[in-house]
Amino acid sequence: MKYYTVIDTNVLVSAMLKCNSISGNVMELTFDGSIIPILNEQIVKEYREVLARPKFHFTKEIIRDVLDNIQSRGIYMDAERLDIELPAPKDRVFYEVVMEERKTEKA
Repeated sequence: MKYYTVIDTNVLVSAMLKCNSISGNVMELTFDGSIIPILNEQIVKEYREVLARPKFHFTKEIIRDVLDNIQSRGIYMDAERLDIELPAPKDRVFYEVVMEERKTEKA
């Protein structure tokens, strides 16, 4: 069975910092093809910016390899902007992509 999901940036970072964790398991399932990431350019941009923060010490090559892997397995979904307030406004794009994917499931 395949699962379609938006992977939060914190999950990606946690997986890269500690592969033997729940987040690491999520990413392992993603790389194995059981989880299909739902993406858009804004999400990939956030992944790239956060992973490049000096405090994580990820090399450019590791960031590129991980993002290339995610992007090659993902489905790109352009979502319409939703008028909703969230506790973390920066997370709106993740919610919008999920809601857009739900529309395509019902179609």
